[in-house]
Amino acid sequence: MQTVRTSEELTRALANLGGGTRALVPTMGALHAAHMSLVDEAKRRADKVVASIFVNPTQFNDKADLERYPRREQEDARLLERHGCDLLWVPSANDIYPQLFATTVHVAGVSERWEGEARPGHFDGVATVVAKLLLAVRPDVALFGEKDFQQLAVIRRMAGDLNLGIEIAGVATVRDKDGLALSSRNQFLSGDERAHAVALPRALETAKSAILAGDPVAAAIREAKQSLVDAGFLRIDYFALVDGATLEPLDEPKTGMRLIAAAVIGTTRLIDNMPVETDQSHIASEPR
Repeated sequence: MQTVRTSEELTRALANLGGGTRALVPTMGALHAAHMSLVDEAKRRADKVVASIFVNPTQFNDKADLERYPRREQEDARLLERHGCDLLWVPSANDIYPQLFATTVHVAGVSERWEGEARPGHFDGVATVVAKLLLAVRPDVALFGEKDFQQLAVIRRMAGDLNLGIEIAGVATVRDKDGLALSSRNQFLSGDERAHAVALPRALETAKSAILAGDPVAAAIREAKQSLVDAGFLRIDYFALVDGATLEPLDEPKTGMRLIAAAVIGTTRLIDNMPVETDQSHIASEPR
């Protein structure tokens, strides 16, 4: 696996990859099994796999959060190579955002609720950097985890609106044995917090079962939120049933539903989501 650090090196390396299809797996590093599931899926979908590692400063609202974000490039590179990645791009902030850089990509609508409200400007940073990564690599397909479901929806909308001609593929959330979604933020949980954090996916599962059984949506969500409070979560930013395409909240079930949640335990903010599928609702109904 070749590692490049500048746009010029990337251009040469891409030219030397040869023909065939190309997949991109954008990451911020601190890689784990969920990231590797993206690489593995990329290998199934394309002849060559490019990964990027860039801790994007424009998507962090808190400078302290940016500074403490884990960085372990050597370990990440070894992991990518073991999974068959062909090319790793590790650009600097100056390379992505050169002097006098003045452009922001804003995706209206789908970015404005939920994470958009909790983290103002976050999705502008995401959409801008992902647009730059896609334009630099020009893959046939780019892969993103469904754990960041709203991010996936924003990127799909951005790529479609800009006619990039790149497939944006979502890959199912990878979970630990007890159901907690894998995340680089999990390392910040204490032992006791980690034990109680599993209440988040369990609350989603319970709410999902209740809604599919015909319970009122509001009641199912209210009980789910209470279960998080009882488990020791200090703050619930949102817990909602939404339309999988628009992310607008739903008061009544329909096809293409998704439960989404964000909550804080200790000092760590966790996000998660689950599809809520009726007999007529399938993943294919989610945004492309």
